[in-house]
Amino acid sequence: MRSDDELYLAFRAGDGTAYDELMLRYGDALLIYLNGYTHNLHDAEDLMIEAFARIMVKKPLIREGNFKAYLFRTGRNLASRFHSVIKRADIFSMETLDHEIADGNLPDEIVWNNEKNAILHVCLERIDPKSKEALWLVYYEGMTYAEAAEVMGVSAKKIDKLLAKGKELMRRELGKEGVTSSY
Repeated sequence: MRSDDELYLAFRAGDGTAYDELMLRYGDALLIYLNGYTHNLHDAEDLMIEAFARIMVKKPLIREGNFKAYLFRTGRNLASRFHSVIKRADIFSMETLDHEIADGNLPDEIVWNNEKNAILHVCLERIDPKSKEALWLVYYEGMTYAEAAEVMGVSAKKIDKLLAKGKELMRRELGKEGVTSSY
């Protein structure tokens, strides 16, 4: 499997199928992430397509290993402009994301996962939006601190602080829900 850097360089050299592969690799993840901002799947899809289109048209120079972070940052900027009236930190929500993610194959696993997700999302909605977004980018999207920092427009040290704060807040909120240990 070719790396993001190899695919993007191939695209810049004229290989359109390489860009298609990048869209397949990150399209769904970006859509779910943007849905957390828009709370509307159709608007999120439009923003996702626009983010990919901007990169396709402009063909910017992207530092090695940063394609995903650059793409998510582009999507985040578009979502922020989309909601120019609403303060950016207040529009990221985990509430609707669980409807877009399906896990498990067996009915009892689905019920158990849905229950865990419901508790997790209730607790996530109670914490600071910036800590919540940092937790999502690092632990769900698997981004490095540097990539998450680039997406959020802060330093990697700030991401570390947001994650520490977010984990502590989540520990407290989960405790309120009766969760005392990880599953």
